[in-house]
Amino acid sequence: MVDETQLASHAAAYAEHGYVLVKGLLDKAEARAYREESHALIERMNRDADPTWESARQLGMGDRTELKHCHDVQFHAAAFSRLLVDPRFTDVAAAVMGTPNVQLHHTKLFVKPGELGSPFPMHQDHPFFPHAKHSVGAAIFHFDDAPLEKGCVRVMPGSHRNGPLTHQPEGSWHLPYSDWPLDEATPCEAEAGDVLFFTYLTVHGSGVNTTSEARTTLLVQYRDPADPPTEDLHTHSLGQGMILRGIDPTSRGAAAAAAM
Repeated sequence: MVDETQLASHAAAYAEHGYVLVKGLLDKAEARAYREESHALIERMNRDADPTWESARQLGMGDRTELKHCHDVQFHAAAFSRLLVDPRFTDVAAAVMGTPNVQLHHTKLFVKPGELGSPFPMHQDHPFFPHAKHSVGAAIFHFDDAPLEKGCVRVMPGSHRNGPLTHQPEGSWHLPYSDWPLDEATPCEAEAGDVLFFTYLTVHGSGVNTTSEARTTLLVQYRDPADPPTEDLHTHSLGQGMILRGIDPTSRGAAAAAAM
């Protein structure tokens, strides 16, 4: 369990910089087991579709990149369902949002294959699913090491304080390459078991995996259940609305229980 002092430290860093890298949230054995579960799932799915953004192909690699992924992983393997409600994760998510309640938005597994794993241009997640109170955040679980050479996540510290930025929609929402160059962003190099938390207003991207080994991560997007979406976007996520910690104070059942 994460103690209160650590939670306060994580929340302060998140508020100031827009992100916090929590070291060793999972131990090495757990991370290795989730890596095996992830690659087995990708193998079972047997999908040829490459979700690389067209805008990412403008970063110099063209069609020579590749990405493997799976949405809604908790519907395919129980191990991921257990991870979503693990207090080590949900307590940090609650602390950085400043709410006792944590609601799932969606999950997505990413595997960047060795030597050609796709990059992501700099962007905010906000344009994909804007919310009224901007509580939405992301947790990236690292199931293997993610050094710079593997195409680790890069962030622009403090960029969340700029609020929603104007994105270019072509090839998936991204910021102008010349204004937000990937190589000027801060690398968040991570080890297996580390989890990177950041707000959906934090500008971030990632580079190409140039190593011989895959980079395996699980993205969990979460929110305060009292923060409604402002547009009806991203509704295809099967698990959206699941309460991971606390309650949904906006539901009728919660209101009735509170009144008793």
